[in-house]
Order: sequence, then C-alpha cells, then structure tokens
Amino acid sequence: MGTVAPFPGKPLQVGFDRTELMRILDLYGRMVAAGLWKDYAIDLGKEAACFAAFRRAAERPEYRIEKRPALRNRQGMWALIGEGGAVLKRGQELGPVLAPVERRLMKLVDD
Repeated sequence: MGTVAPFPGKPLQVGFDRTELMRILDLYGRMVAAGLWKDYAIDLGKEAACFAAFRRAAERPEYRIEKRPALRNRQGMWALIGEGGAVLKRGQELGPVLAPVERRLMKLVDD
C-alpha cells in the first residue's frame, strides 16, 4: 500500500476528538433523560468548534461548549457560554468546564 502523508499547513477546521465528543454527548444524553434539553447543534469552523444545547429547537441555545485551540496557552481552549452570551467557565480541560452543567443533575436526597 501507500504511505499517508499529512497535509501541510493549518487544518481547515477545528473539531472535537472522539473522547471530547463522547464526554459532551454523555452529558447531553443525561440532560435529555432529565427532560432539560431537547436538541443540539454542532458547528465546526476555522477558529472554533461549538456544541450548542437547546431546551427547544426554536430558541437560542441554553449552553454552548466551545473549543478554541488558539486560546490554549492563554485563558484555556474550552469555554462554557450561557444563553445570554456570557462566559460562565473557561479552562484548559473539558471536565471542569462542564462541571456547572453537571451540577444541575444532582438532587438533594432526604434521609
């Protein structure tokens, strides 16, 4: 067979790798099961990849999870953005950025 050579230059779009997408879709599935989210959208662009979660399909997204590799060495490439457009959490790793959304799934249990 032949040898596969990488294409020189910058990639044409930013995307999620398999482990990142599995973590995000796992959270999405749990939020759907809880009845909080109904739809999602994925946008893969030149500077950022974005996962948007919706309560209803006709609204603005309740949360957006963005990956911007250009901010890796500054503020962190992951950002959790709320419905109003405010950055709720930013970080170097995906887990801590998703923590505020995962906390919504926790419920107090009475003894």
